[in-house]
Amino acid sequence: MTAELGAWAAAAPPAAGAVRGALRIENAVKYYGSGPSRVLALDGSSLDVSAGEICVVVGPSGCGKTTLLHAIAGFHGLDGGTIHLDGNLLCGGSRAETARPDSDRVVVFQNGALLPWKTNLENVMLGPRFQGRVPIDQVAARARRLMRDAGLEGYENAYPGETSSGVKRRVEIVRALMNDPAVLLLDEPFRALDSLTKSMMHAALLAIHAQNRSTIFFITHDLEEAVFLGSRVVVMTSRPGRVKKVIDVDIPYPRTYGVLTSRPFREYVRAATSIVHEEALRAYERGEQEGRAS
Repeated sequence: MTAELGAWAAAAPPAAGAVRGALRIENAVKYYGSGPSRVLALDGSSLDVSAGEICVVVGPSGCGKTTLLHAIAGFHGLDGGTIHLDGNLLCGGSRAETARPDSDRVVVFQNGALLPWKTNLENVMLGPRFQGRVPIDQVAARARRLMRDAGLEGYENAYPGETSSGVKRRVEIVRALMNDPAVLLLDEPFRALDSLTKSMMHAALLAIHAQNRSTIFFITHDLEEAVFLGSRVVVMTSRPGRVKKVIDVDIPYPRTYGVLTSRPFREYVRAATSIVHEEALRAYERGEQEGRAS
């Protein structure tokens, strides 16, 4: 397994010029609540994400990262601005309601959602089987191939409760990819994992990405994770959320764990940490002032 993980980590990135998964977020505005308790979560957030890119978003707690991801996913609309996917309007602008979640955008959340009474293979096949558009033998063949590409060969007939947390996370990601989404939305998917399992998941995700070529929009609080995985790291301000800085991570793929001790990697992490700390301090000071005012 260790040798396989090393191979995954060295997987080549998606080829330039991928044609699906380009996101354009323009002046996104989102409020929660009403009246005196109304909260401005996003305020004029703008960002372009290239097709096939791993774009990682970081920032202090409450900065609107998940709000932005949910808008892309179609879980809620915007109060201002627009989001386009491959030139098609998802929400905002002339669209009265947000586009409902579709197979072109799939979310993997922090907390697992595998069905414990189904095998890993059955979980992976769940979406296409429910849709009923593809013959079952073709669905099974694709599921087995994706599981093999993710290093899950031999786990097909096991149940989620019989496997490790890392295996379950990989199964969830593979299940998300079964519908060939243009964008894979990852909301801190590795947050609860121990450091060793998390490093294994980083390698697996890079390998899956190299095979699948989907755009990945990834949210995390782990700045080393952000720099290791991302071609760009987007730092958001404290609430209301805006894009404060986009850090282009000029570390070539394939990325191996030797990158973690390199000078460029440490410099990127240091730069991201400085900006996030600055915004977290502002949020803290604002909270202190609001507390004294009340």
